[in-house]
Amino acid sequence: MDLTNNFSQHNERLMLKHGGNLEQEAKRLGVHINSLIDASASLVPFALPTPLQNCLTQQINGNALKIYPDRSYLTLREAISKFHKIHSSMVLPGNGASEIITWAARDAANHGMSFLPSPGFFDYKRALRCWDGKFITSPLPLKWNSTFPQVFPLEPHRQVAWITNPHNPTGQCWGRDSLEDLLNSQNLVICDEAFLPLVPDGEKESLIPLVANHPNLIVIRSLTKLFSIAGLRLGYAISSPMRLQQWQEWRDPWPVNGLAVMLGIKLMSEEHLLEKQIEKVQNWVKEEGRWLQTNLQKLPSITAHPSAANFQLIESNASLKSFREALAHKKILLRDCSSFEELGENWLRVSLQGRSNNRRIIKAMQQVLRYTSG
Repeated sequence: MDLTNNFSQHNERLMLKHGGNLEQEAKRLGVHINSLIDASASLVPFALPTPLQNCLTQQINGNALKIYPDRSYLTLREAISKFHKIHSSMVLPGNGASEIITWAARDAANHGMSFLPSPGFFDYKRALRCWDGKFITSPLPLKWNSTFPQVFPLEPHRQVAWITNPHNPTGQCWGRDSLEDLLNSQNLVICDEAFLPLVPDGEKESLIPLVANHPNLIVIRSLTKLFSIAGLRLGYAISSPMRLQQWQEWRDPWPVNGLAVMLGIKLMSEEHLLEKQIEKVQNWVKEEGRWLQTNLQKLPSITAHPSAANFQLIESNASLKSFREALAHKKILLRDCSSFEELGENWLRVSLQGRSNNRRIIKAMQQVLRYTSG
């Protein structure tokens, strides 16, 4: 058995399920990694604010790499809880949102059948399979308007509801009122709000204010998207103290590294820094989202769907596989959607960039479409 080949094939399948595979794509295309425009991963295009860069430098030169982090992450939990105006016992930091999803899935497996809107983020299924959790998918309508927030369109009628707000990959933002109704009918509601801080006025739709009175609610947050720190891995769960204490006992010690802890404390405790970043990012999503949507709609044979988030779905009547590959050879990476149930090769996801790179994306798309139609 060729284990190396099997492992490579497994990695290729994983690449289809997630964006941001810069190293693999650069090797495949034979180009330098820095020459690529990565519109497959939904990260902000801004450099880390200077105070946070300085914080990392100080910690590298200090003790953050030498000592074990506090296993309770008390200071980080207090900084997060103060920002959200909740008790620190309701917060559990994690090694990115993905680790939090894994423990949410273990909880879900003990509460019955999970309901997964489809298309949806593949990691929920991955995590549920870790614990032999049962799940059922239900298709979302694939036509929607540009008025956000919207009413959540499905009625789960199951024991556990997994909600992504805004939804990935469609970019629809659900209204809090329609999600709150689920809390009265489900054993457990897991709401992934990883992208919500990026959505203009998105915090109005957050379920975090409801956690204190609903022990059947888990809210998942990520700082990866807002600050473009995917390499550091930092997310957190907000839920009942009893549930989070159980998770703490289940998981490995020190899942969050010292650098991520110190950076998290810095950015969450200095509210002016965090609020400034949120305002900057939301203005970018509003302006660039409108610009990209308008220009994508002008492309022949392409349907661009509206989005409240920093990514947009495009659709065609024909397969977009060769279209995506042609763009890759122009050093532009789009998110393959063939791994999303209910979508397929006719769909791609485009993540917002800065204006100059957004122009490059549109120009490259025009060139490819012109060549293929000619």
